[in-house]
Amino acid sequence: MLGKLSWDAIPWSQPIPLVAGAMVGFVLAGVLGWITVKGHWPYLWREWITSVDHKRIGVMYIILALVMLIRGFTDAILMRTQQAVAIGHNPGFLPPEHYDQLFTAHGTIMIFFGAMPMVIGLMNFVLPLQLGVRDVAFPTLNSVSFWLTAVGALLVNMSLVIGEFARTGWVPYAPLSETTYSPGVGVDYYLWAIQISGIGTLMSGVNLVTTILKMRAPGMGYLRMPMFCWTSLASNLLIVAAFPILTATLAMLTLDRYFGFHFFTTDAGGNAMMFMNLIWSWGHPEVYILILPAFGIFSEVFATFSGKPLFGYRSMVLATMSICVLAFMVWLHHFFTMGAGGDVNAVFGIMTSIVAIPTGVKVFNWIFTMYGGRVRYATPMLWAIAFVSTFVIGGMTGVLMAVPPADFMLHNSMFLVAHFHNVIVGGTIFGAFAGMIYWFPKAFGFSLDETWGKRAFWLSLTGFFMVFIPFYIVGLQGMQRRLQHVNVVEWAPWLYAALAGVFVMALGVLAQITQLVVSIRNREALRDHTGDPWNGRSLEWSMASPPPVFNFAVLPDVTGEESYWGIKQAAIESQRLGPEPKYEAIEMPRNSPTGFVVAFFSTAIGFALIWHIWWLAATGLVGAYATFVIFAWRNHEEYEIPAEEVARIDRRRRSAREAALERQRAGERLFA
Repeated sequence: MLGKLSWDAIPWSQPIPLVAGAMVGFVLAGVLGWITVKGHWPYLWREWITSVDHKRIGVMYIILALVMLIRGFTDAILMRTQQAVAIGHNPGFLPPEHYDQLFTAHGTIMIFFGAMPMVIGLMNFVLPLQLGVRDVAFPTLNSVSFWLTAVGALLVNMSLVIGEFARTGWVPYAPLSETTYSPGVGVDYYLWAIQISGIGTLMSGVNLVTTILKMRAPGMGYLRMPMFCWTSLASNLLIVAAFPILTATLAMLTLDRYFGFHFFTTDAGGNAMMFMNLIWSWGHPEVYILILPAFGIFSEVFATFSGKPLFGYRSMVLATMSICVLAFMVWLHHFFTMGAGGDVNAVFGIMTSIVAIPTGVKVFNWIFTMYGGRVRYATPMLWAIAFVSTFVIGGMTGVLMAVPPADFMLHNSMFLVAHFHNVIVGGTIFGAFAGMIYWFPKAFGFSLDETWGKRAFWLSLTGFFMVFIPFYIVGLQGMQRRLQHVNVVEWAPWLYAALAGVFVMALGVLAQITQLVVSIRNREALRDHTGDPWNGRSLEWSMASPPPVFNFAVLPDVTGEESYWGIKQAAIESQRLGPEPKYEAIEMPRNSPTGFVVAFFSTAIGFALIWHIWWLAATGLVGAYATFVIFAWRNHEEYEIPAEEVARIDRRRRSAREAALERQRAGERLFA
């Protein structure tokens, strides 16, 4: 009845996962108990769990990402500690099978459930505000996308205490991931977690592409969109094109494992090299799916905190879309060493170098944006400036590894690990932190504490370089990645330095948590009264903080590349706001439990397929299908906000803006 599931699935002989699982369970029980005691369940159900508001869903994506980043960082601490301890004759504290699960879980969590939800969450929150619209194209689908992503994250974490996780690395190379070499449920946990969350990601990509192409404010042509909208468009086009490749590849591997097919086996006509081609046909575009939204965030931050328009806007658009196309032409550089031949390697090496050109255009444009501006070194700007240096290092080492002979020497070494983290952490994660701090007051109505923000920044940046500069060095000296035990004692000082860097980064994480706590405690002093705390340039800063559910009382009429900046400057020069608009009733989509209910059944489906509990899988499929049928037949899809309520909310925003203008006039009289 329970398939392969038994009490033996719990790792009784391994204290680390048991203790970790008990701690997570204790914290989770405490949080749920606190919510119950305080009576917050009705509020959470109404305002968050069933919400289809893009802003709420974006925030939930980011919360999920932050939780999973902490989980992935915990894995990194354990790996760095094991490598620093297990040198020479010391075996360390992690057995090989547990260490293999750790580095697989670390990569899987950081990419799929840390970085991806973070950038999708920021895109969800910001895009409709910058485009001047009320919501995304398909609000309920947006909710389903989030909850399917959460299901994938839940399944990965369940593997901590029920069964095991994959030992194959975050891309499960065949034939290692076939049942011959991985007979347990670890690879199955990976397959179903990624397949379920990947469906959610693909739906989100379709949703956001449709929103950008079809739902812009009146007058907002493509070349009037903020740069974040352009990079988000490119990223989501890549999602729509690349994630079906991932889905098909993992489906073929699933058929191999469950039904004895031979797509990627070493016998009966299987071809393991085809798995390599397919997985990296998705895998390298995935890098740009992550980094392109960060490029957009940095473009917004550099322009805002330099006090001038983004330099070379049209060249940035061209560079962005060039990267979108070139992303599909470089995948083979991930396996130069696997015998494709000199001619093929040369073509992909050249293409890898070419893709660096549009990225270089962006770097120079950001520098020229700062040149001649009045630069303000707020915390988002610090993250942006740090990104330039770290990402340039990552880019240069990437171009080095694009040369096949050099890659033959450095492939699968710690040099590659350092390069990858320079790009993903120094690009995507730094960008996510910059964007999170930059748009935090828009989401919650108060800014984050700058003092603790800067402490977190300097600790994180220092720890980052302490970890990964030694990796470049030991990689050049021949240290391979994924070593559970290190035989060369001469590498020990560099591994100790990397371990120290991890703990400095951990202090940075604690500083960020402290920043949030201090900011909540002092939120009245940090309150954003005007909706424009940074003197921003795009439409999201034209509304109150946090925005009302309908975003805009009246959809804006866009007249230039920086429409809000023009309106704001006109108001400052005339010392009065524009005329009050005519308010009308607004229809908004109703909340829907569809996403949450589908997630419940999807969890049952995923868990059942992992453990071969077929009756539970069938029940889950019927339940998920019935949920969508019920949703499709509902009668009332929208509700109406009366014009009087719209007027009341918007007049409060206008009053705050008028008060800000009055304070400015008083200041001018004072210094006249």
